[in-house]
Amino acid sequence: MAAVIDLSSVGLVDHHAHGIFGQPPRTLDEFRGLFSESPDPRQWPHVASGVTYRRAIKVLAETLGCDPDEQAVYERRLATDQDEYASSFLRSTGTELLLVDDGYPPPGTGPDWRRMGELAGCESRPIMRIERVAEDALDGTFAEFRERVREEVASARRRGFVGLKSIAAYRTGLDIAQPDPVGAEDAFRAAASAKRLEAKPLLELALWDALEANEPDPLPVQFHAGFGDSDLFLPRVQPGYLKPLIERFEDTPFVLLHCYPYVREAGWLAHVYGRVFFDLSLTIPHVSRPAAAVREALELAPFSKLLYASDAARTPELYFLAASWWREALATVLPELLGDDAEEAGRAILRENARQLYRLGG
Repeated sequence: MAAVIDLSSVGLVDHHAHGIFGQPPRTLDEFRGLFSESPDPRQWPHVASGVTYRRAIKVLAETLGCDPDEQAVYERRLATDQDEYASSFLRSTGTELLLVDDGYPPPGTGPDWRRMGELAGCESRPIMRIERVAEDALDGTFAEFRERVREEVASARRRGFVGLKSIAAYRTGLDIAQPDPVGAEDAFRAAASAKRLEAKPLLELALWDALEANEPDPLPVQFHAGFGDSDLFLPRVQPGYLKPLIERFEDTPFVLLHCYPYVREAGWLAHVYGRVFFDLSLTIPHVSRPAAAVREALELAPFSKLLYASDAARTPELYFLAASWWREALATVLPELLGDDAEEAGRAILRENARQLYRLGG
């Protein structure tokens, strides 16, 4: 008989999360849209028929003490002070440390990483988004652009950042080539006027500059991989594309985020490369079978390479759902896979692996 484990008291290190919006959703459809990666309002009514959404509504209604339907949950949210509502869900996750990507939501649209820690009642630390740094550096010359990216990254640890993050997957895909300085300089002129980094040669150069500047004492570098919203082209965001980069920057810890539907591919990379780690953030809480995703993740990868994260953004309910369903999935799967070692693995995934990787002590 498989061991029974209780992970409810394990303090979470959420190694990849975002801020929330400062204003509540204006309509029930907007509320539904917060539980989807689709930015298309025509899709939001269909969210109501989603398996995971319907499960979420029941869980949220029980927590809020209201009728188990979406209208009741939505009305309870509108009737509650926004900070109080957010804090209640954030604190109920049992998170002890929150690492926040500073690139989304856009600055000024909601609480920053410090305020997120206050709402959650825990310590918080920032993750530096490389593309945000590069876009902030587009107002000078091309040479100044490159120097500013390098300086920002090289000083990141000293200034309190605990990791770096790239959204190259959204902009041009993960098939990242060797830098082309001539092509990048040509693309720089257009990017400087648009204030957006999306030309492949320029993005790749900025990313290589950042990774080289990070090499002396490397922070972990998070890469979005797998699904997200419709900005990305799914076939180009397979984590296996990062193999050349992983081998070139062999001392840099690479952390693959989300990974669905390429969970097995991410697990293989974590199986063969000593400095590759991964998570199932965004996958949990969005997929309807979290336990199946955990099983896939651990088919090849050691449990020391899998990290807890929510990738929660925009709305506080997702932090709560991610924490609940991660704990539930691990408590189901780990005893089947590891027997008496299940609790050790659960604590490692939820807390210890991230503390060690990001040098967070504790």
